[in-house]
Amino acid sequence: MDKLQGALRIKIKKGVGLAVRDVKTSDPYIVVKMARWRLKTHVIENNVNPEWNEYLDLTIQDPDLPVQLTVYDQDKFSKDDNMGDSEIDIKPFLEALKANKKKLPSGTVLKKLQPSRSNLLADESRITWKRGKIIQDMCLRLKNVECGEVELELSWVENPGATSS
Repeated sequence: MDKLQGALRIKIKKGVGLAVRDVKTSDPYIVVKMARWRLKTHVIENNVNPEWNEYLDLTIQDPDLPVQLTVYDQDKFSKDDNMGDSEIDIKPFLEALKANKKKLPSGTVLKKLQPSRSNLLADESRITWKRGKIIQDMCLRLKNVECGEVELELSWVENPGATSS
């Protein structure tokens, strides 16, 4: 794939039915990793259905690597508990970026991805042309845990960190 100019913007929307790791609840946060990059959301206290609505920008160096996502429960006096993990295959999203979509009407669905054994999608994921951008909404199942899902939105940011004058 050609050299990518920009960054993958991951909007961590919310967690749904996350595992309880404290007495009756959890204090979840999410760590997103790819290659040498590691990003983290803020902690939402006492909530197994947290709403982060937080953006994390990730520079893509190898599009063949999945984006790894791990949910943790913050503990004050011991090691944080793992609340499950998942991964995002970004190849379908990056392939959609390559085509010129400027003349499509907003809301046009470019691709639909179905849940399968080879991915961790909880529901159908759609790659859509919206508001002049390619957006992918997805809900990921967490593995290595008894329950939980995380809702995300992927988009692309051209030249992140650039300042406007």
